[in-house]
Amino acid sequence: MNLPFFIARRYFFTRKKRGFIGWLSILSIIGVGVGTMALVVVLSVFNGMEELNRTLFRSVEADLTITPRQGKRFEAPPTLLTALGRTPGADLVTPVIQDNALARYNGAQTVVTVKGVANNYLQRSQLDSALVDGRFRLQTNGINYAIVAEGIRNDLSIVTQDILTPLELLYPQNQSGSRTLNLLNENAFSTQALTVSGVFFVDAQQYGDFVIAPLPVVRELVGYGPNELTSIELQLKPGTDLVAAKAAVQTLAGDQLLVRDRDDLNVDLYRAINIEKLTVGLTLSFIILIASVNIFFSLSMLVIEKKNDIRTLLALGATPGLIRRVFLTEGAIISLSGAVTGLVLGVGLCWMQERYGLVGVGTTSSIIDAYPVRVDTTDLWITALIVLGITALTSWFPAQRAAKIRQTTN
Repeated sequence: MNLPFFIARRYFFTRKKRGFIGWLSILSIIGVGVGTMALVVVLSVFNGMEELNRTLFRSVEADLTITPRQGKRFEAPPTLLTALGRTPGADLVTPVIQDNALARYNGAQTVVTVKGVANNYLQRSQLDSALVDGRFRLQTNGINYAIVAEGIRNDLSIVTQDILTPLELLYPQNQSGSRTLNLLNENAFSTQALTVSGVFFVDAQQYGDFVIAPLPVVRELVGYGPNELTSIELQLKPGTDLVAAKAAVQTLAGDQLLVRDRDDLNVDLYRAINIEKLTVGLTLSFIILIASVNIFFSLSMLVIEKKNDIRTLLALGATPGLIRRVFLTEGAIISLSGAVTGLVLGVGLCWMQERYGLVGVGTTSSIIDAYPVRVDTTDLWITALIVLGITALTSWFPAQRAAKIRQTTN
């Protein structure tokens, strides 16, 4: 048996008197355990929020989106759309024209983001789970329909059952030779009227003002040419390698166009989540460091209490290195007990939150009832390494003091 581990285990488990040092060791275990548990839970909540956002974006964004590197519009000839449709793994290619416009309904008005899409947009079935009212229709029997976000319906008091009141979209016309736009003159705007067929709700701030309309209607509204688009959305077949498909599409699109996946489109959001995750992780690590100070005091007092034992071991031929390892092992037992307890409790709490939704969001407008969590194995390893590193640091100084007792007794 390893002698330092044997002695350290005896010190930890077989103390005849549970005095102050013993209770301080228990307090150290509790402190490390609670800090570890909190770190696991908080990191898992951030993982859950990131996964939730990916799920939300998956319901409105395509697998790949092609946009111009400069400006907001580009020429997309039919040959390009055909070639994109033949890309390995490609399922649906949807031309898109997107811009801001003024929406007016029954006397109320607001600024919206209008997204003109081809008819195959509805074949993607992405918004099916987000439909809260009406139906998904774009063009039927010569009638043009619009699908609006929940925020637009609330701002304009839209009633989907009212088929007689149109949703008017207004966009400023290009006026050659004029540097100013007369906002009071309605002739300065091109106008399109649509019937609202459905309402969708996505709990993402950037999609609360969307109006989805037929591509020809929006093309005429904003005055784009026959082949001009603001983006092309490419939906991939299930199981397609996203990285390989993205590289193939980028090669086909050329240097003037940029191909991005969903993570690329929302890189700022994910960066913010990761920064918050890092900040909170560092804060909780500092709290674990404070809790580990109890290990320092516990081992320091244990060194004082066990001076006679140390002298006996030195007289029997023990080296200072062995004495040091005894107290480092003692600190490791305390830290491992707290870390394992915290990891188990943290994973258990995350499992209960995921299964039973113990902590609710607290708002009725959210699409989820409880905070999402996702336990990442990498986070567990990082948490364990942080805890062990901090506790090893706080255990080193008392162990080093114990190793120097021979010098003070000579």
